[in-house]
Amino acid sequence: MASSNRHRPSKRSSPPGPGVFTMDITGYGANGEGVGRLPDGMACFVAGALAGERCRVALDHVGRSAAWGHVEEILVPAQERVEPDCPYYVNCGGCMTRHMSYPCELEFKRQKVEDCLRRIGGVDLPVSVIHGAKNTERYRNKVQFPISAGAIGFYRGGTHAVTDVEDCLLQPLACARARQVVLDFMSTYQVPAYEEKTGRGLLRHLYLRTNREGQVLVCLLVNGDLLPHEAELVQGLREAVPGLLGVVLGVNKRRDNVILGESYRTLWGQDYLMDTLRGFSFRLSVPSFYQVNADQAEVLYGRALELAALTGKETVLDLYCGIGTITLCLARQARRVLGAEVVPQAIEDARENAARNGVENAEFFCGDAAQVAEKLAAEGLRPQVVTVDPPRKGLAESVVGSIARMGPERVVYVSCDPATLARDVARFARLGYRAVRAEAVDLFPRTSHVESVVSLVRTSPSDHHQG
Repeated sequence: MASSNRHRPSKRSSPPGPGVFTMDITGYGANGEGVGRLPDGMACFVAGALAGERCRVALDHVGRSAAWGHVEEILVPAQERVEPDCPYYVNCGGCMTRHMSYPCELEFKRQKVEDCLRRIGGVDLPVSVIHGAKNTERYRNKVQFPISAGAIGFYRGGTHAVTDVEDCLLQPLACARARQVVLDFMSTYQVPAYEEKTGRGLLRHLYLRTNREGQVLVCLLVNGDLLPHEAELVQGLREAVPGLLGVVLGVNKRRDNVILGESYRTLWGQDYLMDTLRGFSFRLSVPSFYQVNADQAEVLYGRALELAALTGKETVLDLYCGIGTITLCLARQARRVLGAEVVPQAIEDARENAARNGVENAEFFCGDAAQVAEKLAAEGLRPQVVTVDPPRKGLAESVVGSIARMGPERVVYVSCDPATLARDVARFARLGYRAVRAEAVDLFPRTSHVESVVSLVRTSPSDHHQG
């Protein structure tokens, strides 16, 4: 349950009332909450608390096996505590670690991956390093602002109530300018925001992509086919947003929480951006997956390449390849690379990216990872290395089985969720693959999210021939 003072403890000095307990904070939960114990020994997850602190904690919710609360008063502060530098931190659910020093945040994330591997994956594998970001501010190249009546910003933690955010410290300033234009447009022309409960209204999300050159692509996701006064909106954006390359309308009439549209129409300019990553140029359309922190993505892909240990002779299968970012990096050091992705537009982009960059030893297949892996395994593909970079839900068990049937010497697993990574590491272990190295990379400073990369090697003999 969200609390308005989850990050900013009150200064009250009166004795604690009912539901307020004094406790020592000994560790962290998955989202950066401090963890303490109630008098009966029940674990309590405390928003805004740091390990090593003694706090008075007000309970928000008590479940069967754990409780949740927020800091009422810090009795003994930790040295790692810092004053949050964002005025929206209390109510916005975007950042979770602005009350921690950055070294403290990095250690929390490194330990989080290690703990998941041990508790869920059943492997006692140290996370040898976490690669921190040189830049912790304005690093995101993509933003998805939910829109409600009179507000464009971010959901408050644990809710779908939109906190109006004039400027987010994680986003380029161009995003704030575009946001204000859309807010003024809604007011001037009485354009209604979409309402989740009723399915009525028009504007759902404001979506922006930027690149390292400062260019901007704007997409409005709407509950309809048309937007009134489209020309006026485009003109306002062109005047206010430096580097604007295009304005796109995305149609999304679904009654669910999916953000992106079913179809897209260009209102002005172009419907894509170009960006450069590890020496390759990539075309980014609205639905294309691309890491939100390009500088740290280069670090992440560099670690994945080193763990792949390619010599130039290997066949590599890259599942969940997106627009081909990792695939093209692998192609530099492999004989043949095959990429698979379920999003048709992403595969089109991947093929164009390969051609544009002169990569001739990469092939791309459109399809569900489980189906593609099963099909390639049945056709006798025997890659020496398989790389995977799945969404937060991780790999389907059938994908793990198909990979194991191909008998690769190594599997390099890039993950944005340590819990599903650890679950899949356990699945691979049952099929003869042992995790031998794990590293973390901080692509999302000031949030609780972390990327990790794990190398697994085949321990059981295989008579598979090479692909």
